[in-house]
Amino acid sequence: MSQFFNINLSNPQPRLIAQTADILRKGGVIVYPTDSGYALGCMLGHADAQMRIRQIRAVDDKHLFTLMCRNLSELGNYAVVTNSQFRLLKANTPGAYTFILNATREVPRKLQHPKRSTIGIRVPEHHVVQALLEAIDTPMLSMTLSLPNEEDISMMVLWEIRERLEHVVDLVIEVEHCEAGATTVIDLTGENPALIREGLGDLSPFSF
Repeated sequence: MSQFFNINLSNPQPRLIAQTADILRKGGVIVYPTDSGYALGCMLGHADAQMRIRQIRAVDDKHLFTLMCRNLSELGNYAVVTNSQFRLLKANTPGAYTFILNATREVPRKLQHPKRSTIGIRVPEHHVVQALLEAIDTPMLSMTLSLPNEEDISMMVLWEIRERLEHVVDLVIEVEHCEAGATTVIDLTGENPALIREGLGDLSPFSF
């Protein structure tokens, strides 16, 4: 049976953040809010937790995780970033974007695109996620919360999500509001930025 925390969106309770961090450090899987809907998360280095998330999503190991980072300094440990890429990232993070970048050797091969050695990375603009990343002092692996045979998980209220997942996750975090939608996915590995998916992130800074 999973735990259930109601965390204040603008002023996350330190006690609940610390308890969430402890669950993650022990290999737990959480449902948590982001600036683009709810997601499933776990810490790097916990293969069992990653497998549980894939089982919940009913996806294989070809479906890649996104790496949630606190800031650009942390992002630089896991992605190769040129000067021009850095300027784009600095101007558009934190925010509702996932950026595809070339992975560094710090990133385990299983988390990289198998043919391109790339990784999807986010710097979220969300007080609860930022507090959590600060508490665990490392990036978090994340996948959008969607369930097999559910056309639109964003339309489900959180108690329904909790009811569906309470036996397969360790914690469900509720906040008073969670923006529904997906990130804008932008590939920065080529000569020019390439739009992979349009979402909540503004396209205008990228001249698509």
